[in-house]
Amino acid sequence: MKLYIADAFTEKIFGGNPAGVVLIGNGDDFPPEEIMLKTAAELRYSETAFIRQLGDNEFNIRYFTPAAEVELCGHATIAAFECLRDAGLVHSGSICTNRTLAGDLQIIVKDDFIMMDMASPKFIRAIDDQKSVDKLYNIMGIRYEPVFSHSGEPLMPEIISTGLPDIIMPVSSPAQLSETAPDFDALSELSKRYGVTGAHVFTLNSDKPDITAECRNFAPLYDIDEEAATGTASGALTYYLYRHGLIEGNTCLFLQGEAMSRPSSIRTCIDVSDGSVKIQAGGNAAILVRGEISL
Repeated sequence: MKLYIADAFTEKIFGGNPAGVVLIGNGDDFPPEEIMLKTAAELRYSETAFIRQLGDNEFNIRYFTPAAEVELCGHATIAAFECLRDAGLVHSGSICTNRTLAGDLQIIVKDDFIMMDMASPKFIRAIDDQKSVDKLYNIMGIRYEPVFSHSGEPLMPEIISTGLPDIIMPVSSPAQLSETAPDFDALSELSKRYGVTGAHVFTLNSDKPDITAECRNFAPLYDIDEEAATGTASGALTYYLYRHGLIEGNTCLFLQGEAMSRPSSIRTCIDVSDGSVKIQAGGNAAILVRGEISL
């Protein structure tokens, strides 16, 4: 089997979010789940993608953190399709199908970056009673400071999924984003209670041109204290901003990973037509390692 390590949502190695990628031999089945989980734990990246080719431009990908299998992972998908391009299994201009536990998703391989469909966006619930809000912000190591939409509506944390449910959590400024320092044990327990992957913290008050929001992502329940780039949560954030009238046009650019010295740029696109909402997320990827793995 071929093994890659690739950094997603960056044009340069040692930036973005690294992922392991395992290309399973043509016609072979996935290794046993225990082996895939041990492989992910051995590689120690937040996610490792295991890929079976089902046909021309059709693939089945399973995603493992060091702790568990997850339904979908955005950055590992971007890394996976860059590795498939490197292996000659897809080409620029290809439109591919990725069969995942979150559903069948379309992947568009462009000349210099990759875009992927998110699962249909779902608003699950708001966290809007003051006691719960204060508890959440206290767990994240910061004080609750009100943030408002253009219409003066207070922006509250919400649980949204575009493949994985996350708490989408606004903060007032880049300084407060930088100060965020979760109690990881408490956040893990809260994530269990809410049935979420973790917390995606963002500020709209960036002083960087062309940036829609600056973000940080924390998922200690899945052994990911902080992640440098998170595609599924970026999709959920895009839907949050759309719901509150905060998107101008149909594209967003999110900056993540600066607190980890791994700056990442995540593009998203939202299409609203015929009463449905479709969100894509994507970016670049840079391959660090090409090799073989014996499983």
